[in-house]
Amino acid sequence: MRPRNHSGLTFVISLRHPPRMVRIPPRIFIGLALLFFLPAQLPAAETFRIATYNVENYLDQASGSRPAKSEAAKGKVREGILALKPDVLALQEIGGTNVLLELQRSLKSCGLDLPNWELITGYDTNIHVAILSRFAITARHPQTNDFFLMNGSRFRVSRGFAEVDIQVNSNYSFTLITAHLKSRRPIPEADEADLRLEEAKVLREKIDARLAADPNVNLIVLGDFNDLHDSHPIKTIIGRGKKGLIDTRPAERNGDSEAQSDRRLASRNIAWTHFYAKEDTYSRIDYILLSHGMAREWDPAGTYVLALPNWGLGSDHRPLVAAFIAEDR
Repeated sequence: MRPRNHSGLTFVISLRHPPRMVRIPPRIFIGLALLFFLPAQLPAAETFRIATYNVENYLDQASGSRPAKSEAAKGKVREGILALKPDVLALQEIGGTNVLLELQRSLKSCGLDLPNWELITGYDTNIHVAILSRFAITARHPQTNDFFLMNGSRFRVSRGFAEVDIQVNSNYSFTLITAHLKSRRPIPEADEADLRLEEAKVLREKIDARLAADPNVNLIVLGDFNDLHDSHPIKTIIGRGKKGLIDTRPAERNGDSEAQSDRRLASRNIAWTHFYAKEDTYSRIDYILLSHGMAREWDPAGTYVLALPNWGLGSDHRPLVAAFIAEDR
């Protein structure tokens, strides 16, 4: 009798005597081969979130024309931060150390522990920039004494720049610089737009220094820059070419399609971050900018502006957050 032509592979099973022939269907054989020859699935890389928030006069007592922050306003600020669950939080318009630590404690009592902090005091002694971090701050480079000459007069960078190095895990770290540039409110000493541009130039010098030391540095520059994306100050900060920064442009998570394939539609996503009562305008003046090295780890899907009910109770700004993968790519 001629043997039949069976599909599949035949193996000899020799656990019994005499040996017995067993046919294994191809799909089962392939599955067994995958188990033996493919590497085990690696665990997902750690992700983390970086947020920035101008908390509008977060003061424990009035200072000049700036009122103390009410408990209701503090509660709304805290609600917004807790909704974002940041691992690192950059703050603008925070008062002194006492109110920063009060905010830190209140967040911890609600389950968000950011034990590491940095606060710098610039020329403006009323409001400051600060950083709260879940991760270790391994180096601090406070920039508080910068000045520039304009029209024959010497001016100080009003709030300085908080610059820190942060270690996420044993294999990944990044540098963060947060800033709060001159507001759009006029002052008698000089044109506010000119002052903001000069501060932007000083900030860009610090960015260039970091990139000159390491073109692939993981660098985040973020905060309240008080100007629009096509303005001279923002173009100065972003720069051009290989040393240019990438604008993450967070937008609301309100059900709109991301429309990544159509840049015209994507640009219509709601991305404003600030309400200016004097002009009755809503503008995008808060930014999260990335070096090319940092942008390789950026997760656009985890990047957005927080749309919170009654957001204006906490601040005239809305917070924004960006997500990242904690491994160099």
